[in-house]
Amino acid sequence: MILADIVTMNQIITFLLILFTLFSYGQEKERDSLDLSNMILIEGDSIEFSLDEITLLKKLKFDDKKERRYYYWYWKKVHKAYPYAVLTASTLAEVDKHLAKIKSKRKRKRYIKKAQKLLNEEFKGQLKKMTRTEGKLLIRLIHRQTGYTTFNLIKKYRSGWKAFWYNTTARVFKLSLKKEYHPESSELDFLVEDILHRAFLNNSLKETQSKLNFDYYKLTNKYKNIDIVTTINNR
Repeated sequence: MILADIVTMNQIITFLLILFTLFSYGQEKERDSLDLSNMILIEGDSIEFSLDEITLLKKLKFDDKKERRYYYWYWKKVHKAYPYAVLTASTLAEVDKHLAKIKSKRKRKRYIKKAQKLLNEEFKGQLKKMTRTEGKLLIRLIHRQTGYTTFNLIKKYRSGWKAFWYNTTARVFKLSLKKEYHPESSELDFLVEDILHRAFLNNSLKETQSKLNFDYYKLTNKYKNIDIVTTINNR
């Protein structure tokens, strides 16, 4: 049995203060392949309405069936990871709000541990089913939603020493808790952002604002010739 089958993600990232123990690597090879059997294909012109304007997104065009398969496979991964990033952001906001009212260091520590235990029990089963690809996406999307890397969140709520060791261990499995989200300079991040915006428009995901400073619509022309297959393969 290889080490990746033994070490669960909660050993690598006990991370996010009170949040939850993340996915395991257990069934990575079986579940992280390009399986489109249950895929929902969403294609065509998308229209976003506001009070005084209409924004059009260009129709998705694929060079071949392979590129289409890759795009919708990654579409599925983004849809799996994104809700947990949103949950992370909303949970942290509530935690910070509550911690601001607690002056005692001992009581603050007790509150964090109690909240972590409750949320871990609630979400551990779901998150253990996530694959490595979904885990990498979650780390990126946490930065999108909170403005902090996972590493910095560990450092903020636990300790710099624990953040160092979690990140060092994660790197053995090609994960970096310091990973940031930059669609303005990363083709992969732009592809994720493109999937998100189309999902917001067709209501397959609920829209939330990023904490980061970028303009998706201004980036669409820059990445109009993106090589989807190469970009995903280099993730």
